[in-house]
Amino acid sequence: MNVSATLSIFRLIRDPALCLPHHTVPTFQHLPVPLSQAFSKKEASSPNAAAAAASAAATKAVDIRAVVLDKDNCFAAPGENHVHPPYEEKLKELREAYPGAKLLIVSNSAGTKYSDPGGRQASLLEESTGIPVLRHATKKPGTYPSILEYFTDSRNGAASSSSTGVTHASQIVVVGDRLFTDVMMANMMGSWSIWVKNGVVQEHGLFVRIEHRLEAYLRSRGYEPQQPGSGLVNPFD
Repeated sequence: MNVSATLSIFRLIRDPALCLPHHTVPTFQHLPVPLSQAFSKKEASSPNAAAAAASAAATKAVDIRAVVLDKDNCFAAPGENHVHPPYEEKLKELREAYPGAKLLIVSNSAGTKYSDPGGRQASLLEESTGIPVLRHATKKPGTYPSILEYFTDSRNGAASSSSTGVTHASQIVVVGDRLFTDVMMANMMGSWSIWVKNGVVQEHGLFVRIEHRLEAYLRSRGYEPQQPGSGLVNPFD
């Protein structure tokens, strides 16, 4: 059971826009590289001229320095620790654009304290992708403190701001297929999010259906995701 996601439901009730992504792509294959392109050319949808201008100003110079990738049903089939073959070239593009510590896999399976206690899945995933996998005790969306620490703290073999260039949470983007975990986590820590709407396999579970219907409903009601930098946690301030 994902206790972190369950507890975050109460936060979502208070602020429904926490589950809304800043950009949506049909599949992992459709990710623009560099990822800043997903936001820099975005046109404001507000009919109010002042609001539109403010939105355009906020997105015209997005500076993405680090990327968090979800694994299951994002670039790999659920339960698998290797890249879905059609996505190998796209992952290569991301590795080249965000080398070394700038690219991090954060999964609710591989690397988690309870699902992968010995870290075997995480090690296999690192070997097959060439990308570091975060070891963490709290599942998404509650993982954000560990992610921020990873990108800014050189202790315990983690990355540091000197190697990633990250000085603010808004310089991080989270890519994933789940609104209640990946996207919500990004909004909670004040980062950008890209929702991979259709995973490696089609899922028809209850929570997936709720996510898709809620996203469409909130958009129809005029809800928009918060601007990065206004999240709950930012250790750089």
